[in-house]
Amino acid sequence: MSSDVTDSPAGSATSDVTLADVLEVLGKVLGIEDRVRSFDAATPLFGDVPELDSLAVLELVTALEDRFAITVEDDELAGGLLETAGSLHAFVSARAR
Repeated sequence: MSSDVTDSPAGSATSDVTLADVLEVLGKVLGIEDRVRSFDAATPLFGDVPELDSLAVLELVTALEDRFAITVEDDELAGGLLETAGSLHAFVSARAR
């Protein structure tokens, strides 16, 4: 497996996006691959993971868009999108359909 967050070619995304898939991207972008292995759907993200600052959010969104062939609008970053690993997974999974 490559260390590139865009392992999957654009357009190959399916509705089978798993929490592990999303966490893999999160871990690579933030450089916390070792810690992210212990994350579950209830793990709080923005405000609780120090590496996830406003600049990292932009990098994360770009990586998710590339990996899962989705589009995230700026106004969608508000609300609970980055509240937990589960809320991020639910958003990406719904978009990848």
